[in-house]
Amino acid sequence: MPKPYPQEFRDDVVRVARERDPGVTVEQIAKDFGVHPMTLFKWLRQADVDAGAKPGVTRSESAELRELRRRNKLLEQENEVLRRAAAYLSQANLPKRLYPLVSELAAGGVPVAVTCRVLNIARQPYYRWLAQPVTTAEVTQAYRANALVDAHRDDPEFGYRFLADEARQAGQPMADRTAWRICSGNGWWSAFGKKKRGKGAKVGPPVHDDLVRRDFTAQGPNRLWLADITEHHTGEGKLYLCAIKDVWSNRIVGYSIDSRMKSRLAVAALHNAAARRDDLAGCVLHTDRGSQFRSRKFVRALDRHQIVGSMGRVGAAGDNAAMESFFGLLQNNVLDRRVWRSREQLRIAIVTWIERTYHRRRRQRSLSRLTPIEFETIMTPPASQAA
Repeated sequence: MPKPYPQEFRDDVVRVARERDPGVTVEQIAKDFGVHPMTLFKWLRQADVDAGAKPGVTRSESAELRELRRRNKLLEQENEVLRRAAAYLSQANLPKRLYPLVSELAAGGVPVAVTCRVLNIARQPYYRWLAQPVTTAEVTQAYRANALVDAHRDDPEFGYRFLADEARQAGQPMADRTAWRICSGNGWWSAFGKKKRGKGAKVGPPVHDDLVRRDFTAQGPNRLWLADITEHHTGEGKLYLCAIKDVWSNRIVGYSIDSRMKSRLAVAALHNAAARRDDLAGCVLHTDRGSQFRSRKFVRALDRHQIVGSMGRVGAAGDNAAMESFFGLLQNNVLDRRVWRSREQLRIAIVTWIERTYHRRRRQRSLSRLTPIEFETIMTPPASQAA
């Protein structure tokens, strides 16, 4: 069964179909992007439903239905807590203590937070009752420190004020002064808050070794991937593209486009690539030492898909030359061709060039003058072709 298309890819195809030139049919757009025409018609209809132009169940309504089911399950758990509490306290031979009941319900699958909320008891005294040798203040301090260090590892450029904002969003409220005290005590400083590095100084240790060593060859699909990030100015600000290329066929197997260059950009590109390819165990993904590729979120995403990470040296563009060549083509054929007024306009142009021109019309000498799609179609058995 083919894997579903990533949501970001669907939205991009719908944008291109809606902004198509006169005389261009939906069937032609579907052919350019490698999807079935009926699939594209379904995506367009769902987009119209989401916009309110046609009747139907929108994606937000589907999400609301899932949320209602989750809340219904929560209510069932709360009812179970009340039922067990009444039976527990009615037994005369047992002390009327609620903490043992919390442990019994937790063993039965009811979260401690739900039980404590229904019974109107605090969780911290319960955990102390479990003989944890920590005070409430120490636990709070630990939770705050964990939230701050998670935000710092994901975005080393953030100062303590931005880290405090991220921690509050993660559910750990604190004052800016408290965040500064914790960050200062642990040495978590912004990368921009220190003096600039001298020439030739290291930016930090890589999280992976260089497994490629400029040998950009692969004997089959999903053996060696390359990834990098590029940016371009528009009238609304910069637009960032993170692309992942399979060295075997030179196909861009996954990409993500955003207005900010954070770790989520690289993670989204990796998830989009994994959603369209199978059998990724042991695949090597080679990148530079950008903070997005060294972030903990990206490393976790690699582990989730059983992909092996690899990193080149600092300031050595040749260590990822095969990916730089693709961005050079993109620069000459799209980015520098005109002045882009909006991010949306440039996004449509990038997606259209990758899916229609680069994948299906641009023949490459390294592929025996075949396009990446033609090369994969010829060299890959039909049973294992990606969606």
